[in-house]
Amino acid sequence: MRTGRTERKTAETDILVEVNLDGTGSYDISTGIGFLDHMVEQFSRHSLIDVTLKVKGDLHVDQHHTTEDSAIALGQALSDALGDKAGIGRYGEAHSPMDETLARVTLDISGRPYLVWKARFTQEKLGEWDTELIEHWFHSVAQSAGLTLHCQVLYGTNNHHICEALYKGFARAMRQAVELDPRKGGAVPSTKGQLGG
Repeated sequence: MRTGRTERKTAETDILVEVNLDGTGSYDISTGIGFLDHMVEQFSRHSLIDVTLKVKGDLHVDQHHTTEDSAIALGQALSDALGDKAGIGRYGEAHSPMDETLARVTLDISGRPYLVWKARFTQEKLGEWDTELIEHWFHSVAQSAGLTLHCQVLYGTNNHHICEALYKGFARAMRQAVELDPRKGGAVPSTKGQLGG
């Protein structure tokens, strides 16, 4: 089983993450931010990556550290589970509709982190979560997991639908990218013989 675990403890957050790339989409999520919990649950369920994410953060200050550090830790656990990335599909792409909204997420587990973000929100909060932190969450995951990640909302008006379509699209793209391709015979999917750099 391809599993990863990250423990991250700072003066601002105390985090435990465990992932299983070959799971069934089971999850146990508790960040202290209800809408973030809901989105990570969607990621787990639709990627079929089992995720445990437990966060104790300084929410009395604001939500920034909890959002950022949980994304960093999740990305690190995903990277740990991927190991040398031998045999993976590497690339993933998904169009994700949700009612009036359509999002497109495309990614490459390249080892070269980069985020292209083409989405915006027209309200300041979803539940109690600051919507300006959503882009930052995706940026932090891309950086720590080594993803080239393109997120675009093609159209949509409902802020909840926009956010959820992005997370479900990310999940389905990751599912494609992390799956093992038997035709690759365990080879690293790069002519360089390694990913990254």
